[in-house]
Amino acid sequence: MAKPVRRKKSAEPAEDGFWDRPVLMNLVADLLIVFAVAGLAWSVATAVQRLPIFPLREVVVGGTIDNVTRNQVEQAARAALVGNFFTVDLDQVRSVFEKLPWVRQAEVRRRWPDTLELVIDEHVAVARWRRADGETRLVNDRGEVFAAASDQQLPTFAGPEGSAAQVLGRFQEFSGALAVLGLKPETLVLSNREAWQVKLDDGLVVELGRDEAKHSLSERMERFVAWYRPALQRARLARAAVVDMRYPNGFALRMQQSDLKS
Repeated sequence: MAKPVRRKKSAEPAEDGFWDRPVLMNLVADLLIVFAVAGLAWSVATAVQRLPIFPLREVVVGGTIDNVTRNQVEQAARAALVGNFFTVDLDQVRSVFEKLPWVRQAEVRRRWPDTLELVIDEHVAVARWRRADGETRLVNDRGEVFAAASDQQLPTFAGPEGSAAQVLGRFQEFSGALAVLGLKPETLVLSNREAWQVKLDDGLVVELGRDEAKHSLSERMERFVAWYRPALQRARLARAAVVDMRYPNGFALRMQQSDLKS
């Protein structure tokens, strides 16, 4: 009896390897070329920065400078001036100078063949800002708070975070109204409830309260000035510690402790 013939299974085709995939090979080759070009560009840029060609030799400082010292400018320049005339990062230079305490804004530009022009806009301090944590900052003439040291005699502001410009505006308004009395605001406080308090340079405290449509802060300050001007009222107010102007048609006095005891 004849034995059945076994058929051999046909071998399955082997999967293509990396070298048999031209599309994948081209992709890898392109990536290698990109990395090689990037590395070469970085090396060239680094080498150009170190070459002694087109060096920066001078920094010309412009603007009115009263508080930024020469030493601060020199230290900032040494930290910021990396590279030559063409490769120096102007934005980086500007950022370094604007970190100096009294610098509000800095402008930097190139001047051929080896100079950088630096124009500094300094803060102009008009008041001290008393923060809730007890620390003190300064307020410039634009109502911006900044950190710097100053020995100037300045009024003091206090208020919620971000209210410095609003407080400055009221300070200027109240200063104009009080000028006819020869008085100046020494301290101006805006509470979290948006109530205003003014301490004058003669020690008198004026409570103005919150701004209202029917009884605005301006009307209350004008009323205080009108009551203060006559000699009789001035003599009475001279013995007062606090004047409360929050009443619609008048005011209340809180006398000094010495007068209360007598």
